[in-house]
Amino acid sequence: MDTNNVKIAVAGGTGLVGSLAVEEVRRAGATPVVIARSQGIDLTTGAGLAAALEGVDAVVDASNVETLSGKRSVAFFEAATGHLLEAGAQAGVRHHVALSIVGSDRVDLPYYLGKRRQEELVAAGPVPWSVLRATQFHEFALQLVQRSPRPLALALRMRSQPIAAREVAAALVAAALADPGGLLPDLGGPRPEAMDALVRRVVRARGMRRLVVPVPMTGRAGRQARAGGLLPGAGARLGTETFEEWLARG
Repeated sequence: MDTNNVKIAVAGGTGLVGSLAVEEVRRAGATPVVIARSQGIDLTTGAGLAAALEGVDAVVDASNVETLSGKRSVAFFEAATGHLLEAGAQAGVRHHVALSIVGSDRVDLPYYLGKRRQEELVAAGPVPWSVLRATQFHEFALQLVQRSPRPLALALRMRSQPIAAREVAAALVAAALADPGGLLPDLGGPRPEAMDALVRRVVRARGMRRLVVPVPMTGRAGRQARAGGLLPGAGARLGTETFEEWLARG
């Protein structure tokens, strides 16, 4: 595909995956449009979206909200996705690509309820679409440490198959440049890992003065996760960068 005249808008374009996606758009020879509050665009109200999407060919939605509340997660993704789809349809966007999470359809974590709602809206929306579900990022282990109260590092006891965020960003942009594909194959990392073990490795490698405290996942979500709900399904695509390689790189 000739990308010289292609414009790809990245919602959440200043976040972890979004900023990497912006770089990938440039690397592909297309023109990125950053959708973020710092650019005067508010997904929750739709302010600034119409102008930002003028002439845009595809939208990559990597937007995010930090919350442990299912209600707040659903409210955010309903508003953000609704405004993106409406503005995209009016602007003639040919392809809407949404980043979701492996297990969002079968693990009842509060945040995942919002991702389910996002997927429903995209699938029923007016713009041809693709949804890419990815596993947790390698960066998630470090985020758990950073979000923990000092001197602790709260480490979830769960099995995941983490992937490098930059590989997710590359997959999102590749999807945006291709034809709409609906629900795409899961995207996971090279191998399953125990998240509490990854947190220990991060703390040790970064020389952090933190006491790692494993925290079990309880209730229905915990049972669903222990049953493999956070692992990629059959036919999944797997990234190549291991957690050790990511840790050495950063």
